[in-house]
Amino acid sequence: MLIDRAAKRNALAQAVLGELGDAFRAHAGDADLRLAVIRGAGERCFAAGGDLHEFEGLREPDAVREMNRFSTAALDTIRDFPVPVVAAMNGDAIGGGGELALACDMRVFARHARIGFVQGQMCISTAWGGGADLMRVAGPATALRMLTRAEFIAAEEARVLGLADAVQDADEDFEQALERYLAPMRERKPQIMRAYKTLARAARQDDAWRAVRAAEPALLEATWLHEDHWTASAAAIARIAAKKQA
Repeated sequence: MLIDRAAKRNALAQAVLGELGDAFRAHAGDADLRLAVIRGAGERCFAAGGDLHEFEGLREPDAVREMNRFSTAALDTIRDFPVPVVAAMNGDAIGGGGELALACDMRVFARHARIGFVQGQMCISTAWGGGADLMRVAGPATALRMLTRAEFIAAEEARVLGLADAVQDADEDFEQALERYLAPMRERKPQIMRAYKTLARAARQDDAWRAVRAAEPALLEATWLHEDHWTASAAAIARIAAKKQA
């Protein structure tokens, strides 16, 4: 699946997340599938977080809860998809885009791609199940460092931390790197891929993961509705507007 909003850094507006969830639900019963791939348009971003202008109006608890429920459900269609899902990281995964990348089972990075859980810059917690995934993949200590420092992790470091499963070599283009990684998986039979994904889901979605998932919604709501978030959001919108006028 292609997230085709390159001019907006492939931002995950609610409509985009809805289409993403619908696509994965529609193909979940395809017995011939071996794997699925998500990528972003262009070379700059795999995906950014939610649309700031769209989220600016979410100032009531019920609205925040519904946004979080809807968005998490969309990413859960990826987590629960019956065959492995690979994030083709053509560029940066930022905020909610990082959560999308970690909802996938594997990640192939372009050499220039980075992943950044930078939600803290907007004075909000993680959402959409991304905090639980980050804790599971990177470990609590590294995840806490990334979150509190709002760090961007480059491709090679991401490979060391287990956030990247493969990185584009210097002598190949990204399409070659992606196909090099996918080729052995394409040789497996569909039923084998489903069996292995079932095992991976059982290991990934353990009690510790579920405990973090359970804590996330209330933390998001509390931070989202805090005045510090609205101050940060207004500043970010102003920066975007200034860039357009420059």
